[in-house]
Amino acid sequence: MRAQHRYRWFVVAVFFCFMLLHQSDKLLIGPLTTPIMETFGIDEVQMGAVSTGALLVGAVMYPLWGYLYDRYARSKLLALASFIWGSTTWLNAIAPTYSAFLVTRASTGVDDSSYPGIYSLISDYFGPEMRGKVYGILQLAQPLGYMVGLIIGTLLSGLIGWRGVFYITGSLGLVLAVVIFFGVKEAPRGQSEPEMAGLEQVGVYRFDKNIALALFKKRSLLLLFAQGFVGVFPWNVITYWFFRYLETERNYTTNEVFMTMAPAILVLASGYFIGGAIGDWLFKRTQRGRLLTALTGVIMGAILLYLTISVPVENKNQFMVMLMLAAVFIPFSSANVISTVYDITLPEVRSTALAIQYFIENFGAAMAPLMAGFIARSYNLSTAILVICTIAWAFTAIFLAFTAWLVPADIAVLRSQMRQRAEIEKASQSA
Repeated sequence: MRAQHRYRWFVVAVFFCFMLLHQSDKLLIGPLTTPIMETFGIDEVQMGAVSTGALLVGAVMYPLWGYLYDRYARSKLLALASFIWGSTTWLNAIAPTYSAFLVTRASTGVDDSSYPGIYSLISDYFGPEMRGKVYGILQLAQPLGYMVGLIIGTLLSGLIGWRGVFYITGSLGLVLAVVIFFGVKEAPRGQSEPEMAGLEQVGVYRFDKNIALALFKKRSLLLLFAQGFVGVFPWNVITYWFFRYLETERNYTTNEVFMTMAPAILVLASGYFIGGAIGDWLFKRTQRGRLLTALTGVIMGAILLYLTISVPVENKNQFMVMLMLAAVFIPFSSANVISTVYDITLPEVRSTALAIQYFIENFGAAMAPLMAGFIARSYNLSTAILVICTIAWAFTAIFLAFTAWLVPADIAVLRSQMRQRAEIEKASQSA
């Protein structure tokens, strides 16, 4: 039992490393935007198209990854995703022209949509009472990967160029593919659900088309899909344009960008875990707890980001303090939305459910960097960031509020289904 407990945390550690390094590779496009634009002689709209291309490919691939994860061994498919990450990043690094760079960068979106398998597999190692915290820990990798990308982008790009940076991150993807293939074991779907406690063996459950189609009948899940469409617009705009905003509109030097963003990213990272932990704590007291936590984060994040952008350019210390305050709340919804998806879906379609969520998110957000580029060219980046973020978060808050109202009914349905399944398992094992 103790060995199994240690092993599940080993799995978390492996996936944390995967997400950390994968995110650093994915988000390097932010700090490397200026040298890449200079290399190919392109403007903001063309650079925005690079990010949009990868997002569109990732969005299209989500349903396929979701089906494969629910049908086959998730651990082996995640090893394949890591291999694809390493290979496509290498191709991106050797692209000789803007057209080739645009196409190869878009190909990196194939592995960007591989995360539903991670969360699904982890859900079979940890029960509902802990998932928010564990997902929060895993999602620390996203902002920390952003920081790693920032450090690599600002320190190494001057020494080895942006192409050399991509060579390094691509190679790490290939190494992790080997680690995941040989080190991570598949887990029976649904084994960590409370109704399955005490069972010697859990039956094999795989993707079922009828169960998957029934996902679209869950009202709370449909509302989560709707909030996902607009909810990630702000993250994509901030990720791809905030570095250039600091450089061009707040007149920050490279060192000032690093000294401002590094503490903000560390605070942002803590927000994932804090949000997940608060969501778990409230969920034990009310089934609406996760969504109330997410709603609070969205509202506070919108208010504080507006106040941050409004700080005068000369008040750099005040800007940093306000940025860190906003950074605490912005990620609150992330782990709680994932946990809620799993609170209302059967284990054998959880990858599919989350893949649909991410498909809708990325399909909607794919236009965010490009839209920001158009607004920035007509006005400025601060206007682009504020307009897109505040409008998107306002709609997100409305959808989350309605989801919180409806979710208890869908949770009750899942718990009933799992009790029926557990009774069947017990009857078959005692026969």
